[in-house]
Amino acid sequence: MSLGVKIPIRALFPLIEWRARRIADPVERLRYLRRATGGELLGSKAVSFRAWGPAAAFLLLLLLAPIHSNSGANSVGIRRPGAESPAQTPDQILNVWLVEKARGQEVYSNGLRIETGLAVSGEPRSYRLYDLRRREDTGIDRSTPAGIVYHTTESQLAPFQADQNRTLKQFGEALVGYVRRNRSYHYVIDRFGRVWRVVAESDAADHAGYSVWADSEWLYVNLNRSFLGISFETQTRSGEHPAEITPAQVVAARLLTGMLRSRYRIPARNCVTHAQVSVNPRNMRIGYHTDWAGNFPYGDLALADNYEQPAAALWAFGFTYDPAYVNSTGLRLWHGLMLAEEQLRQEATSHGVAVAQYRKTLQRRYQTILAALGKPDAGKERDDHEAH
Repeated sequence: MSLGVKIPIRALFPLIEWRARRIADPVERLRYLRRATGGELLGSKAVSFRAWGPAAAFLLLLLLAPIHSNSGANSVGIRRPGAESPAQTPDQILNVWLVEKARGQEVYSNGLRIETGLAVSGEPRSYRLYDLRRREDTGIDRSTPAGIVYHTTESQLAPFQADQNRTLKQFGEALVGYVRRNRSYHYVIDRFGRVWRVVAESDAADHAGYSVWADSEWLYVNLNRSFLGISFETQTRSGEHPAEITPAQVVAARLLTGMLRSRYRIPARNCVTHAQVSVNPRNMRIGYHTDWAGNFPYGDLALADNYEQPAAALWAFGFTYDPAYVNSTGLRLWHGLMLAEEQLRQEATSHGVAVAQYRKTLQRRYQTILAALGKPDAGKERDDHEAH
């Protein structure tokens, strides 16, 4: 007797990831994941278990049963704001407007409060877009922010408890002062959830340096001028260990993200982490910076899990990565790495060339664009391992 059960490949992720966590070597884990999913991580393929006996198939179905939780898969364990009302879909941009602007503060219709008294100017925002569908890189000039990059400050932290209030405030004030002097981000969210505007939204900040991203139409290179930078007062932790952020920081980030997406019509796909966009042109590898490499709380910010987006630098410009980067990401970002590799292989096949040859062609395109742009403004971009 056979059950004739067909199970979507995506439903196998829990078992595949459970097995992957038990493989010590990061490169071997990545190879296992690629073999286990057959390059169809987000596809509609189904695995047939017609040959399985009833007991084995029933056990598999039990193992694949969803685990119910009060928080999303990428939650940091807090209740989402407005959880009692219908959930906001990731692509939905809510209407948020300025309610009040007083000396040193702005208040918005979604409850966001921004401390504005320390804001400084930078270089006026302007950047070049590159069309995904065209190989000649003439580009289109624009001055409106196209996306958001999320960072960690890598600054000194005190225990988040009431008897540490004085130290917490001192560390936060010192951090904002440092960021202000270096024009490192547009916004900083401190441990208490206060949102500090550092660099005016109309200007560039030195937050992303050498970086690459792409949406469905455009390529973005060196994101200082094209994307806004938001940093959480916290420190990066590698792999599956989430950075230490407070519930107040998550709420503030959700409100700030909602306001910026409303103001500039930023698509959810263009809300990404520093680790997803950072590149090193010297060795043509991704992940020069690894803040939020694999544990950013996208769901709590009403965003889709962008770790499942193909890593743009790999498929658009032929970048590579090393075991150290793979080991720092955790399982979630691996999906994007594998999808990018598969996309690169498919593109090479469609052009009738070997993958290695096609990769070199893409790398030459990147170097041509980079030479035309010159060195990014973020020569002063902070080192993610430097304590401020």
